[in-house]
Amino acid sequence: MTDTNGGKSLSSLAARPLGFVAGVWRALGSRAELLLAGLAVTAAVTGLYLARPTWLEFQDGRLYDAMLTRERPTVRSGVPVVVDIDEASLAEHGQWPWPRYRVALLLGRLRNAGIAAVGLDIVFAEPDRASPSAVIGQLRRDLRVEAAVTGLPDALSDYDRVLADMLRSGPFVLGYYQDFGQPGHVGGPAGMASEGACPLPPARLSMAKTPDAMALDACLPESRRMVCPLPVLAKAAPAAGFINTLPDRDNIVRRSPLVLEHLGRLTPSLALATVMEAYGVKNAVLRVTSGGIESLTLGSETLGRRVIPLDAGGRLLVNYRGPGGTFPHLSAADVLAGRVDPGEIKGRIAFVGASAAALRDLRATPMDRAMPGVEVHATIADMIVSGDFLSQPDWAVAVELSATVVMGLLSAALLAYAPAATLLIPFAALGAGSWYGAAELLGRTGLYVSPLFPLLVLVLNFTLLTFLKFWREERQKRFLHGAFSRYVAPAVVARIVARPKDLRLTGEERDVTVLFSDVRGFTSLSERLTPTQVSELLNRYFTPLTRIIMERLGTMDKFIGDALMAFWNAPVAVADHPAQAVAAALEMGQRLDALNTVFSRDYGLTIASGVGLHRGLARVGNFGSEELFDYTVIGDTVNLASRLEGLTKYYDVRVLISGELHQEAKDAPLLAGVAAFVEVDRVRVKGKDEAVDLFTVFSAAEAERRREELAAFGAARELYAAGRFAEAAEAFAALAGQYAWKAFGVFAERSAALAEDPPPDGWDGVFAHTSK
Repeated sequence: MTDTNGGKSLSSLAARPLGFVAGVWRALGSRAELLLAGLAVTAAVTGLYLARPTWLEFQDGRLYDAMLTRERPTVRSGVPVVVDIDEASLAEHGQWPWPRYRVALLLGRLRNAGIAAVGLDIVFAEPDRASPSAVIGQLRRDLRVEAAVTGLPDALSDYDRVLADMLRSGPFVLGYYQDFGQPGHVGGPAGMASEGACPLPPARLSMAKTPDAMALDACLPESRRMVCPLPVLAKAAPAAGFINTLPDRDNIVRRSPLVLEHLGRLTPSLALATVMEAYGVKNAVLRVTSGGIESLTLGSETLGRRVIPLDAGGRLLVNYRGPGGTFPHLSAADVLAGRVDPGEIKGRIAFVGASAAALRDLRATPMDRAMPGVEVHATIADMIVSGDFLSQPDWAVAVELSATVVMGLLSAALLAYAPAATLLIPFAALGAGSWYGAAELLGRTGLYVSPLFPLLVLVLNFTLLTFLKFWREERQKRFLHGAFSRYVAPAVVARIVARPKDLRLTGEERDVTVLFSDVRGFTSLSERLTPTQVSELLNRYFTPLTRIIMERLGTMDKFIGDALMAFWNAPVAVADHPAQAVAAALEMGQRLDALNTVFSRDYGLTIASGVGLHRGLARVGNFGSEELFDYTVIGDTVNLASRLEGLTKYYDVRVLISGELHQEAKDAPLLAGVAAFVEVDRVRVKGKDEAVDLFTVFSAAEAERRREELAAFGAARELYAAGRFAEAAEAFAALAGQYAWKAFGVFAERSAALAEDPPPDGWDGVFAHTSK
């Protein structure tokens, strides 16, 4: 079947996009499977974000807790204090509940000291049983005894009326509890909730709703039962507020409602009502939009204007200032006894509550798993007064979802194209950076954007894709090992298996540091030992030195009789390879000192060695024949390192390094306080035209011990470099007689020769060595 456009078949046209997809899939090769797996993980995590299962909410809460507990700036008002019914108060005035007249006395003390407002984190739901009238009634009911109290003023016959009179006279805010009939909600004693409305003071709350505003009962929890204060108290108090804190599902109080609904009526929290009472706030406006509750606005001349950000359910993220005890605590016993300076109270807001263990008024919070509940109210009041709020903005959802998708796609792409091992640290840094960025945003701006789902997709992608890559690589390794194990040395097979892309002889050019070490006078030493002893000594010598090189991230290249060769920065990159090589050379010398003690005992001799180090470009790879090859390094860099090792005996030093290496290693943090560099000479080695600056390296301890000697050497070298050969010869000769370092004699002889036969004008200070 054909169409009218050029006679091409419809099937061939339809096959074009399929062919394109197949071509892309082939081009991606094995990476396509990894990318597909990463996309699947990203889609799954995005679905979890939208579903918000409870177990992930718990993890999000833990992340938030960790951010909140780290050190961060907070603005404190210094206004709230806690009047604490503590263990000392119970010991002095007896068990709780106290007679209401004592509570009235406590409030009177606070009022007389000039308190701005007092919030009572206590629900007075039952009549005072200690009142004389109550006691008389109990005797009549239980024992059928008619009793009377004589000489007592009528005003003191009912302690509830005493407390009511006090409430009527001051800026006091009663607490009550709204019962939602749900487990985990914090509140009053069981069985005390009553149906219907309480005779509470006016709430001074109103609403501002947009035309499309969500229904209030869809936003706020509504209670139909309440643990009310006694009517005589509720009618007397100027204000009241609920004490509920409504913890999260893991029973930790991270958010707390500022407003709740009871039988269609808005009710304020204890903290909110107390701040409003203290600052004369006449009205607070709850703003409701299509997304739910948005904010609560209040203000007065003394407080200023406050716009409090709330979540859609009317809850405030509590910006805890610290663990329990962060706010000033005044013992109720001290207040009653007049032992508190009125200056500590005047103009402040007090919250009366209990920290005594017997009363168990404790809350689990991010800062403290057993914080007195009264401090939660104090914290919220402090936030309102200082204006230091936390919030989760509306745009956080878009940011979190976008970050999850971007992190998923990015991690999948990186894992598909790069080895997982090389991505572990970058991924860890990326994850830590996400958490730290969110924590900094919370600490500096008060805005919470959760990093949970971006971190989750990062961890899942890394775990799954790394497993897939590992499984495929292991399969490839088994194939390569079976294919090559009969033809090349095991060490080469291991390298081929580890890096199959390196199956070429030419290798690659790398910046490397090369080390040569050789035992001085080994031929004469070996003549004093049997062949077995020679082999044993070399093994005991090479084993610890090899371990040092490997611990310092070096690659052991080869053993050449009594010499060894190693290099750094290949096949694995080592960022500070010059410093690592220098540190290895120093440790090799220290280990040799320890070995010589053993060699002297076991063989009757000691050995000395020299180490030459140079840094530069060299060719690294598999070199040899087509039948057998080895992983090594070749080039001028290697030759110069060998030349430097040969010069260590001439200058009577253990280690010689080139100027290029010195330039990279001198300021390395790894060597700070560990190594000291001393410039030795400027030479031209045999077989090379370029001048080479020579430095030796001492341990910091040895350099300090030889400080005067090395300073004198440097001063004499300056005379030499300046062409003042006669003075240099005299200085070096004097030093040769004072110190055992043979370099003084070398330079004394050379300076004297140059003094007799000066070099031509323009001498560059270079000494040409004619032997290796």
